[in-house]
Amino acid sequence: MHVSFEVNGQRHAADVEPRLLLVHYIRENLRLTGTHIGCDTSNCGACTILMDGEAVKSCTVLTVQAEGHSLTTIEGIGDLDNLHPVQDCFWEDHALQCGFCTPGMILAAVSLLDHNPSPSDEDIKRGLEGNLCRCTGYVNIIKAVKHAAERMAAASQA
Repeated sequence: MHVSFEVNGQRHAADVEPRLLLVHYIRENLRLTGTHIGCDTSNCGACTILMDGEAVKSCTVLTVQAEGHSLTTIEGIGDLDNLHPVQDCFWEDHALQCGFCTPGMILAAVSLLDHNPSPSDEDIKRGLEGNLCRCTGYVNIIKAVKHAAERMAAASQA
């Protein structure tokens, strides 16, 4: 089947097998390896991307379902010279250890903050539900998301 969609601001079109999972297309065809494959059962959230600004687990989406949509992977929200505030706060607040869950966790946090710029701890926990971290214990992740929310609010008022 022929599909066409935007990934990180660039238009992509390809012929794909109807059963190809989006996570595999992103990693294998586009070589965007920041989107991780953790469980293939949608339990871990390591494959989380943004589809039209909404956090989705790309292991549960067929590539053909992305037709006409705008996708954002971790590579599309910032780079080393210009980190997204969530990326910067994850680094500053030590919200990562092994880093395997980090791209999905960051994209889930970005989606949360786009919808709720001033979340409570409970809002953050709900917003990150389904994204598992086996290293950090979540304390610093919640701290980083709150820090990013404050930083983004200050920037919008400046």
